[in-house]
Amino acid sequence: MKQNLHEFSPQEKAAFILDLFHRTTVHHGFWFAEAIHQYGREVAFELLGKVYRQSYGIQMKRLVRFFGGETDAAGLPEGLTGMKAEQSDQLIEALSVNWLANDGVWFQAIEQQMGMTEAKRCNDSSWANFSPFEASAVRHILQLGPQPGLDGLKKALQFRLYAFINKQSITNETAESFDFVMNDCRVQSARKRKGMDDYPCKSGGLIEYTSFARTIDPRITTECLCCPPDKHPEDYYCVWRFWLKD
Repeated sequence: MKQNLHEFSPQEKAAFILDLFHRTTVHHGFWFAEAIHQYGREVAFELLGKVYRQSYGIQMKRLVRFFGGETDAAGLPEGLTGMKAEQSDQLIEALSVNWLANDGVWFQAIEQQMGMTEAKRCNDSSWANFSPFEASAVRHILQLGPQPGLDGLKKALQFRLYAFINKQSITNETAESFDFVMNDCRVQSARKRKGMDDYPCKSGGLIEYTSFARTIDPRITTECLCCPPDKHPEDYYCVWRFWLKD
């Protein structure tokens, strides 16, 4: 049994270092979850934004200094700001795929140990927290106002993690509504290639899209027009209609 770090091999020490990143991320998540529990989602989001900005500045400055890089006037690492557009686009896609893979690993872990019903229950509950968080993050990035309306929602939908790995479109636009179409879904397409039925994601989707839209603008109502296990044509998997009526 190893007694201290000096007895670790270079590979063991590298794995330990990556585990420290993991611990920091999970601890951050626990703080956020407790803030939601104690003070409600709206206040927790405000706290999260404050903590993220302050903690980011502390951590990034230390890490960039360690790796021998520099930060720009905004505190961003030049290793990222200096990337070519194609390279940064590839990184965004890779991070988005990693997010989806991590989501799938969690689902499968609970399914294997607790069963499909429990996995779907946890999945839906997870989306109830993640979707409004993602909407809040996108609102900050795009600097959307408190009631950006349908135009704000259209913009926000282009900056979800899903937007960088799925194919989506907007149709049937009117002054009061528009339809959001998921033409190709990475998860469902993978199941199709394996000869599997669609994953019945409608229950999670109702939570996901409704909470996302309401976080962007609380006046927006969400309606599901089609989502598995509903039958659908070959050119899309699900369709969501967003309404805004004063």
